[in-house]
Amino acid sequence: ALVAGKAIDWLGTRIGYLFSIIFWSFAAVMHATAGSVATLGVWRGLLGVSESGNFPAAMKAVSEWFPKEERSLATSLFNSGPAVAMITGAPIVVFLTYALSWRMTFVIIGGIGFVLAALWPFIYRNPPVKMSDLEAASGDAKIRWRDLLKFRATWGILLGKMLTDPVWWFYLFWLPPYLNSQRGFDLKGIAIAGPIIYTIAIIMGNIGGWFPGFLIRRGWKAARARKTAIGLASICLPVTALAVTAENVWVAVLLVSLACGAHSIFSHNIFALITDQFPSNAVGSVTGMSTFAGSMAGVFISSLAVGYIVTYFGYVPIFILMGVLHPTAYIFVHFLIRKESVLE
Repeated sequence: ALVAGKAIDWLGTRIGYLFSIIFWSFAAVMHATAGSVATLGVWRGLLGVSESGNFPAAMKAVSEWFPKEERSLATSLFNSGPAVAMITGAPIVVFLTYALSWRMTFVIIGGIGFVLAALWPFIYRNPPVKMSDLEAASGDAKIRWRDLLKFRATWGILLGKMLTDPVWWFYLFWLPPYLNSQRGFDLKGIAIAGPIIYTIAIIMGNIGGWFPGFLIRRGWKAARARKTAIGLASICLPVTALAVTAENVWVAVLLVSLACGAHSIFSHNIFALITDQFPSNAVGSVTGMSTFAGSMAGVFISSLAVGYIVTYFGYVPIFILMGVLHPTAYIFVHFLIRKESVLE
């Protein structure tokens, strides 16, 4: 993500995202050639590397095309994609795998990527005037990684992502085994709960993306409007920790849905803060840095720490931890991001 973000800033959204799509599609198709676990692991790794260009390119496009009052909604709309994929993607993949084979499934999905790559230069055009540069009046400033780390806003965004991304990964990876082992859900029950959770997350996320724009159009400063949305979302998370003690399993599912929805609001707005704080030629780099920081924290907390704590202490401490990370992150975001732009 670090290198991808810098590359997107260097190449620009139109060309940078094109290379990312082609690289990802190639890696997906090559899964079909895997003849061993090691080879499959190589292609899985390359798939992840190529995917890292997605968010930097998307956020750079948002910063270039949309004014401040529209950016969080634009971010929430494109960022709903992963949740939509969680709802619709699994049944499609299962159908293709049974109808054809797992190898052909990768070929088809990768082939769709190549089609998108062919269409992308015709679909996307760079704006005649980059919106974020127009607002900042300093779009030609060259900003390096070490320069970015000198800004308080960079650290506010990095810490915000590091503390909150593990919550999403926890619910993504650990919720199915929790529902199965602790709540007695079979595959059918999990298949019903998943779409409910992600549908609510999509709805809440888009409402949370629209709300700051509503405030900005009424005279609020962008940073204040986004931090207000982030703060309101953070208040919800401690309540969701009660899911682990709820007697009714569907109450627990609804509380988890609230957690995922509130996280979506937080995530959409912290990404939008990047577009406000930095000129367009630094948006990809900061997005890549924050995505990398969130992913590393997710690997450590959601994969290593959660496994250890669940094994020796159960799920209660984990749900409590997931409930306090967002309010903690909000404190850093609020006090480290105090200006409308790092160029002020």
